[in-house]
Amino acid sequence: MTDLGSTILINAAALFAVILALWAYSVKIRDVSFIDAFWAFGMVLLACATWAQSESPGARSHLLLGLTAFWGLRLTLHLWTRWRAHGEDPRYAKIMGSVMEKKGWSWSKTSLLSVFLTQAPLLFITCLPAQLGIWASEGSRTVLGPLAFLGATIAIIGILFETIGDAQLNAFRANPASTGKVLDTGLWRYTRHPNYFGDACTWWGHLAYRLRNRTAGMDQHHWPDLSDFHPYALVWQAVAGKRHEENTARICRLCCADIRFFPVTA
Repeated sequence: MTDLGSTILINAAALFAVILALWAYSVKIRDVSFIDAFWAFGMVLLACATWAQSESPGARSHLLLGLTAFWGLRLTLHLWTRWRAHGEDPRYAKIMGSVMEKKGWSWSKTSLLSVFLTQAPLLFITCLPAQLGIWASEGSRTVLGPLAFLGATIAIIGILFETIGDAQLNAFRANPASTGKVLDTGLWRYTRHPNYFGDACTWWGHLAYRLRNRTAGMDQHHWPDLSDFHPYALVWQAVAGKRHEENTARICRLCCADIRFFPVTA
């Protein structure tokens, strides 16, 4: 069994190499906004790297890898398709332009320091629940207790929730009759952020899985680490209102009045 420190270092080095390759590609096409699609795919790569370093991955490792891949590949395809259809994200163009103007950096330096090297550590920390969960489930640790099943169920519900929410939003935006309107049907009737709620559920499920490891004495440490705080950070980010991308006055007023995160009836 590879020790945890070696696994984390190998994963970090691999992610850094991929990030540099993606940065070089962004310089070639003069667009950094595809990094959003890599955000989820990078977590799949980290989960796969952790699993590949396991000498004898068991059923629990397989399930955690499967949940991460299911979530990550679905979101990657969604964001990649959106990028290919709409091109450069104006938000990234604005960020790049602002940094270049204020600091006098070149486009390539701004891309590297303000986008890729900023997102890489956040991506790595966000994926710690999957990495640590897979590592701690190696070998004979194959028992799937009630807490593990609960975590897997929560994660699957989250993945389905955000998948349906994204599909409903895409259909809404594709309908010309929706111009100037707010989506308030389907899952969007119950929460203003079904995609973020689903994302949070997915990683809350991973956390429950890790708690199962600890209660069974499988983790070699029992104190909280950064991965434990990630689900809390997701909920805080969503409730704080950081995700509101709508830009008409009517929609902004609605978002200020309706910031429901957990699904409830109106």
